[in-house]
Amino acid sequence: MKLAERMSRIGVESAFDVLVRARALEAQGRSVVHLEIGEPDFPTPAHIVEAAKKALDEGWTHYGPTQGYPDLREAIARHVARSRGIQVGPEHVSVVPGGKPIIFFPMLALLEPGDEVIYPNPGFPIYESMIRFLGATPVPMPLEEKRGFSFDLNLFRDRLSEKTKMVVLNSPQNPTGGMIPADDIKQLAGMLRERDVMVLSDEIYSQTVYSDEPPVSISSFPGMLEKTIILDGFSKTYAMTGWRMGYGVMPTWLVEAVTKLMVNSNSCTASFTQRAGLAALTGPQDCVTAMVAEFRRRRDAICKGLNEIPGFRCAVPGGAFYAFANVTETGMDSKDLADYLLYEAGVSCLDGGCFGEYGKGYVRFSYANSLENLMEAIRRIKKVSVKWEAAVAAHR
Repeated sequence: MKLAERMSRIGVESAFDVLVRARALEAQGRSVVHLEIGEPDFPTPAHIVEAAKKALDEGWTHYGPTQGYPDLREAIARHVARSRGIQVGPEHVSVVPGGKPIIFFPMLALLEPGDEVIYPNPGFPIYESMIRFLGATPVPMPLEEKRGFSFDLNLFRDRLSEKTKMVVLNSPQNPTGGMIPADDIKQLAGMLRERDVMVLSDEIYSQTVYSDEPPVSISSFPGMLEKTIILDGFSKTYAMTGWRMGYGVMPTWLVEAVTKLMVNSNSCTASFTQRAGLAALTGPQDCVTAMVAEFRRRRDAICKGLNEIPGFRCAVPGGAFYAFANVTETGMDSKDLADYLLYEAGVSCLDGGCFGEYGKGYVRFSYANSLENLMEAIRRIKKVSVKWEAAVAAHR
């Protein structure tokens, strides 16, 4: 037996591969600072954990509705309506185990071989993986450092075609931490409003922003609500990565399709975790405020430290918890540099090329780690930087 041909087109998430290599070094007694995984290092807030314990004690251990429990979907709809300034109800919500199903299921429901999907590059690798897996054509939009890691609207207009079936947006963005300016999103809405196209708006980092202005969702512009799939969840905002709790907000006709795919794959999202999700949304939010404030403190410190390293240039991100450093001036290939930092400095980070062709020349550092560990990583990188500093000096 051989695997189906489509399995040759599916990719992986490189962060987990790098984590395995880093753990192997630790098993040999090496010290490693982990800056590869995009996972908040904070514990899940106590009131959320207590809600899950209570749910287990009360018997929330059986199958639930495939679409999600009505009261949780109602709470999600209220939250999304309030935070995005749109009118949605529980009938528009699909609760799923993690955020990735809201990439996979809508793409599976909508895309045919030969359809084109415009997506950010560098970007979350699962976008391109799923596009290729389904036989559609990925059309990358370069995220430009000079534009704050947003993209050129004129280039976007040029890449739209009659074959464009979906556009993927992600703001705040992984891996760059960049945000699409509100006026650009308004112009994107104007380009897409009259087209037969759906927008997958990945807003998983919507509450991890460092300005007083919240990010703007394309769903809030006239004519776009019925064309938008909002992806969000609990993993990043409430430090609930292991709980596997995500959701999508979309037109009801697409909810029906996603529900069919859910019942054929997962049956439902775990019942007791949904009770925890309800507690997260309806309970105190000071835990979120405190976490974002700490991320801001870490962001400022790591970006300052990276910019002091020879050959590094790191823009200050507007959201998420990633520093995306330009390392072209080191004279080293970004993949070689990321490997060098792991094996020689004990700093585990990701080559920007893991996130697509236009990520080459950059290295991503997740600052979802303690300030102490971040500063230790900077110290270690500075210590080993003499290798490329000497090479660059010799070249000049």
